[in-house]
Amino acid sequence: MTGFAGTTPSAALLARIKQGKVGGVILFGANISSDAGVRSLAARLQAAARAGGNPPLLIAVDQEGGPVRRLPDGPPADAPAQLRSAAQSRGEAAAAGTFLARLGINVDLAPVLDTIDSPSNFLGTRSFGIDVQRTTALGTAFVRGLQSRGVAATAKHFPGLGTAAANTDTNHVWITTSRRALDARLVPFAAAVHAGVDLVMVSNAGYRAYDPSGLPAVLSRRIVTDLLRGRLGFRGVTISDALSAPGPSAHADASVRAVEAGVDVLLYTSESAADAAYTRLLTAARGGGLPLSALRAANSRIAELKRRVAR
Repeated sequence: MTGFAGTTPSAALLARIKQGKVGGVILFGANISSDAGVRSLAARLQAAARAGGNPPLLIAVDQEGGPVRRLPDGPPADAPAQLRSAAQSRGEAAAAGTFLARLGINVDLAPVLDTIDSPSNFLGTRSFGIDVQRTTALGTAFVRGLQSRGVAATAKHFPGLGTAAANTDTNHVWITTSRRALDARLVPFAAAVHAGVDLVMVSNAGYRAYDPSGLPAVLSRRIVTDLLRGRLGFRGVTISDALSAPGPSAHADASVRAVEAGVDVLLYTSESAADAAYTRLLTAARGGGLPLSALRAANSRIAELKRRVAR
């Protein structure tokens, strides 16, 4: 999944989509001129996929609510911390799903299920708050509301950034919280899995309580495969947080290591980074450095998701 610059996709991006080298696109504020512009853009991207005989794209956006809305005129109007009840959360999410689907967006990178330890945490109002049970109830309601409208929800940032000392988008972060404390914050993610959430986004922070190596979660098989898929029983699509962030990008062959860990969708914010990652994955697969079984399993899960939400 790749980001791109501007409100018009480049000829190179459209060509790569047609060639089957891109399976998804993420839209940021700089890509959005108007609702009509987004609808036209999504249609053009999907047309490129069809022209190559490829499956439809996953087209994603961060529409969490409040200040984090790439489409500022669309719901949810309130930030997660401002929601008063599970019913309101579900209603706001359903409205967002209707709005996004109408524009051709089929994946919302929300809700944030990190239970913060303090209002001063960098996530701020993006989190449902400091109470695990509130996060669980309102987060699960958000998942159900969004997916009731045919738009995939994304539980993030597994296994949790509620105690992170800094933003993983700009810092290499290690979570020093005990395993017991981390386990307590898994409850909202476990509930989302039970509710059938379509995607789980894996964090770029390191969690020594779960993986003593300190690897970013997105590169850790102990966290993605053993904890998320094994212990929590998640069978849907895993997606990385931005792999160009300081944590994962500090490791050679991060794209290959993420797939080996059990990540299905690799997220890059730029075309050049996504193209380079595709080349590395292809080289590793052809050279035997990346098991084809891992790629086939990821492809099967993504294909199933696309059958349900991509148009």
